[in-house]
Amino acid sequence: MLDSDVEENAAGERDVTDRLYGGGSEHRLLQEMLLGIGGVRAVRSYCRLTGHPTPEVFHTNEGHAGFLGLERIRELADEGVEFDAALEAVRAGTVFTTHTPVPAGIDRFDRELVAHHFGDSGELPGVDVGRVLQLGMETYPGGEPNLFNMAVMGLRLAQRANGVSTLHGAVSRRMFSGLWPGFDPQEVPITSVTNGVHAPTWVAPEVMRLGARQIGGGRIEDALSGGSVSGAQRWDAVGDIADGEIWDLRRTLRQQLVQEVRERLRASWRQRGAVDAELGWTDAALDPDVLTIGFARRVPSYKRLTLMLRDRDRLMDMLLHPQRPVQIVVAGKAHPADDGGKRLVQELVRFADDPRVRHRIVFLPDYGMGMAKKLYPGCDVWLNNPLRPLEACGTSGMKAALNGCLNLSVLDGWWDEWFEPDFGWAIPTADGVVTDVDRRDDLEANALYELIEQRVAPRFYDRGPDGLPGRWIEMVRQTLATLGPKVLAGRMVREYVERLYAPAAEAHRALAPDAARELAAWKARVRAAWPQVAVDHVEAVAATAVNGTAELGSTLGLRVRVALGRLGPDDVEVQAVAGRVDPDDAIGDAQTFPLKPAGGPDLEGRWMYEGPLTLDRTGPFGYTVRILPSHRLLPHSADLGLVALPTGATGEGAGVLMR
Repeated sequence: MLDSDVEENAAGERDVTDRLYGGGSEHRLLQEMLLGIGGVRAVRSYCRLTGHPTPEVFHTNEGHAGFLGLERIRELADEGVEFDAALEAVRAGTVFTTHTPVPAGIDRFDRELVAHHFGDSGELPGVDVGRVLQLGMETYPGGEPNLFNMAVMGLRLAQRANGVSTLHGAVSRRMFSGLWPGFDPQEVPITSVTNGVHAPTWVAPEVMRLGARQIGGGRIEDALSGGSVSGAQRWDAVGDIADGEIWDLRRTLRQQLVQEVRERLRASWRQRGAVDAELGWTDAALDPDVLTIGFARRVPSYKRLTLMLRDRDRLMDMLLHPQRPVQIVVAGKAHPADDGGKRLVQELVRFADDPRVRHRIVFLPDYGMGMAKKLYPGCDVWLNNPLRPLEACGTSGMKAALNGCLNLSVLDGWWDEWFEPDFGWAIPTADGVVTDVDRRDDLEANALYELIEQRVAPRFYDRGPDGLPGRWIEMVRQTLATLGPKVLAGRMVREYVERLYAPAAEAHRALAPDAARELAAWKARVRAAWPQVAVDHVEAVAATAVNGTAELGSTLGLRVRVALGRLGPDDVEVQAVAGRVDPDDAIGDAQTFPLKPAGGPDLEGRWMYEGPLTLDRTGPFGYTVRILPSHRLLPHSADLGLVALPTGATGEGAGVLMR
């Protein structure tokens, strides 16, 4: 909604919003400055003009708008708040969402370019350019020391962060673990909120009308909003719709897709130079009674647009099967700068042009919302075969599911957490097992072919005495009833509000300038003193044991001597971390137990902490001890990225065998 092409701007300024992609690194940086800094100023202007309350929470959805945090720091600096305190206040009211599972998908800029546009002579006078650069620099092992990373800045400017599916949250914790050294990836403070889609936009009118007939117009709107539990429960009414009605609906949607494809196919071939006299075959392209598979999305290499082409003869056999034919509709776009993606599109188009199969497989260019609104409802199966785990979420399959289309997908993104065999199929992967890319593609393509040949197509064409594919229709019913309420944007927004926005608003209110100054000063004191913090000695009072093996349910008493330097017990938490020990002596499925100070410091300034550790599981069991910063205003114990572990501490070992 921000447009720099206004008369008051000079020519260079007017061009900032002239395109979405391309234009070079500086052009992209200027766009993101406009989006972040200009975005805050636009919101502030709107609030002044309308009397709308000033926002408490800002959500940077990926790093593109990340500079909004710097603009808010500048606002506080103008009010006399020092940078460190302003940073704490801004972080408290900021949520950051990362959308990419690969470093290459993150915007990174040369530090000199960023420095050129900030500072007293840049866009944010009064904000020290050195502090700006510190927020985005990759100051961790493996980082590029001269690059400014927008995602890194986004994470450093936000108290709360998330990925966009459960699996993506885990991938993100590993990907950004360098920002929290000393913590295991599972403790990195990045959670997940799985994406959702806006049902009123993507549900076909025919599906909407059938739902309205079944449960009422008002109730179907409630169900599609996903904003309430009662709305989610409305989806159960799908169970009462007759098989014949569901199948008639699916054929109607497939017929509409076939008509749409034929029109677009003719238009596409005309653009390529064909004349009407040679396009008669398009009138028979696709068949409204044939199993229809859809594949549509952007075309980066990890999406593997051409995986289906690994064995072209086998694919051709499936397309032309005499009893159980398959037809495939593919649509997509490559990034303008992605030459590899463009080559994949060209490879698929060449196959789809083959006169033997062009009535069974089509590629539609100029993929957009208008095309998608016909494509999602009209397909019987939605195909997704990315390289796991490179799909952050993958919402196209959600849009298809809302129309009763079944998903056939690699267990990645949202499908990894919600897949059930009652309503779809999981393509087996060689993720983490096979490292050779070509071999992995061969294995997973073969798995895809087998699923279509042996399970998907037979079920679609398995008709009962009434001429209906009863088992297929039941999968459609389960897709609507089970996945429907989960994939809604309303459910997603509710999770953001309850788990991220509301806590962020509370933190924002708690960090008024004086509290922000207190927290900033405390952090500076803790960072300065942390090199002297150490676990000095660990002593375990043996639990009840039989033949050297501890009894399940018994208690291990821990006594730990720690050095806190210039800090005191109010500044730290001393914890025991315990769990099963794997063959590599790593503690898995860990639980933490706080230890309490026992008296004051000794003559050397050491503190003694102690507490019980319940041995509550069998098998090899391990424990360790650590020290973490602790303050009432910290959102989580990993916030500073500081932890002291028992390196070189004297005393008992950290393992005990349970029986």
